[in-house]
Amino acid sequence: MGLIKIFSGSEILALGLKQKLEAIDLNVVVKDNIQSARLGGFGNADLAVELFIQERDYGKAHPIIEEFRMNL
Repeated sequence: MGLIKIFSGSEILALGLKQKLEAIDLNVVVKDNIQSARLGGFGNADLAVELFIQERDYGKAHPIIEEFRMNL
């Protein structure tokens, strides 16, 4: 099993969803394309923060993800 992407968007929203998932004991991997571009010397407004979880955890995370999306 591997990682699946569950979110791509702004840093603030990504951190909010990450916090909700960590509250139910899920490990979340954050890929911050914005920070990576800045450190590389080329900023870009189109980049986003992505969240990934293990495929096996998707069933447990799905209700949290859907609730989060419905409240945006």
